[in-house]
Amino acid sequence: MHRGSSLFQPTPQILGVLNVTPDSFSDGGKFLAAEAAAAQAKKMVAEGARALDLGAESTRPGSKGVSAKDQKQRLLPVLKALRKDKAFAKVPLSIDTQSAEVARACLGEGADLINDISALRHDRQMAKVIARAKCPVILMHMQGTPRTMQKDPTYDDVIEALDRFFRRRIHAAHDAGIAPSKILLDPGIGFGKTLAHNLTILNRLAEFKALGRPLVVGVSRKRFLGTLTGEEIPERRVTASVAAGMLAVAHGAALLRVHDVAEHVQALKVAHAILHPEPFQEPQKP
Repeated sequence: MHRGSSLFQPTPQILGVLNVTPDSFSDGGKFLAAEAAAAQAKKMVAEGARALDLGAESTRPGSKGVSAKDQKQRLLPVLKALRKDKAFAKVPLSIDTQSAEVARACLGEGADLINDISALRHDRQMAKVIARAKCPVILMHMQGTPRTMQKDPTYDDVIEALDRFFRRRIHAAHDAGIAPSKILLDPGIGFGKTLAHNLTILNRLAEFKALGRPLVVGVSRKRFLGTLTGEEIPERRVTASVAAGMLAVAHGAALLRVHDVAEHVQALKVAHAILHPEPFQEPQKP
């Protein structure tokens, strides 16, 4: 089986978020220690996460970059611990980084795919690293950088802008030696978008299916949900996250990037049954 291939499934999957950072917007500092991160990883897999996305650099609005050295110091102990555990033998591990140096080191320790929020634009070496590893990559749309992205983001037409961006990045990746079959696309909810932009993207998500690549959507606990609900604390936006996530699935999302795995897995089972109804069979009595 090729690395990360189990993510390309006909039914939507859950990608558990594991932030090995001191300052992420939702759970910064909780899983910075390797032991705590490994325990959380086991919990998410037990709850039904198909894969895990490990990140060592906060990308919340206004955040600054983290050096490749610091990212590796945070990520590699966790990655090594997980790869030594038989429970994770078949669990794809994604690395959320814009750094080719970090990607190379993590792929060398058993990571399966790279989640690059810059879509290969931040580090010129990233495409070469991914092409050589022949691993999948998530290309995300972002206007600006995490430090500047929420400073009055504007688009003439946000859907046209994202469609044009994705086509260009797929072409650039192909030119660098990355097979189109290895690419997943993320519209970057909350990354250089207003509330109206986020809602428009989620409402018209199905239009990106024409690009022929699986769609990754991350709405979990995000600020726009707090704006809609009035809930200021990210950890209390679980219900809102599940609602947005299931609507994203209904509109074509193939992979949901989430913090609260159990709640999303349960909701996904119901959503799938409704979207793809089959004759219901009563469980047999013992």
